[in-house]
Amino acid sequence: MNLAGALARGGKLRAAINLGNPVLAQRSPGSGELGGISVTLARELAGTLGIELALQPYDSAARVVEACQGGAWDIAFLAIDPQRAAQIAFSDPYIVIEGVFVVRGDAPWQRPSELDRPGHRIAVGRGAAYDLHLGRMLRHAELVRVPTSAEVLPHVLEAGLDAGAGIRQPSQAFVASHPGLRLIEEPFMEIRQAMAVPIARASVVPALSRFLRVAIERPAIKDALASLATS
Repeated sequence: MNLAGALARGGKLRAAINLGNPVLAQRSPGSGELGGISVTLARELAGTLGIELALQPYDSAARVVEACQGGAWDIAFLAIDPQRAAQIAFSDPYIVIEGVFVVRGDAPWQRPSELDRPGHRIAVGRGAAYDLHLGRMLRHAELVRVPTSAEVLPHVLEAGLDAGAGIRQPSQAFVASHPGLRLIEEPFMEIRQAMAVPIARASVVPALSRFLRVAIERPAIKDALASLATS
């Protein structure tokens, strides 16, 4: 298979970068330059294929998924989820990260399951992998959806909600700067991050998975992934 031709039919690899997950992608406050492991892998893939790369940032996973419908990107970096599988095909995961709950410091709950009670309200980023997962898992608690993941924990404080859901690392950082909050240490889910393509190009997925198996063993990428997994 000519992977470059199958992926980048316009001669340029358009890579959707989800800035809603700061563990994997960030914008430099000074220069505005995009960085993070998603950007590194996009550059590695474009370099391997010998084609030009065009990075396309989005502020949430939901907007990346929406943009897929209009054919706005060739490749993306998203969490694997069955609800997305109708329009998106996924490679093997390249890292697994954790979804956790943040609650008030004086809240009595110690395990994720204790939050699934009538009357409990939990903030989530609309369309994030953990929003989709919790929508299937919860039976009693109410999900309060905000536009992006970055708005979840501020909204918990502003609206007096019972909890906020998010990725462990940014949640830990928020709690560290807001002493009135704490993490429930036990994760409520594992989030498998993968490379993604529109479902019409699902035939390239085996080749992408082979690329990832090689790429993640390269020292710089391997070290970066190890640091993310343990931070």
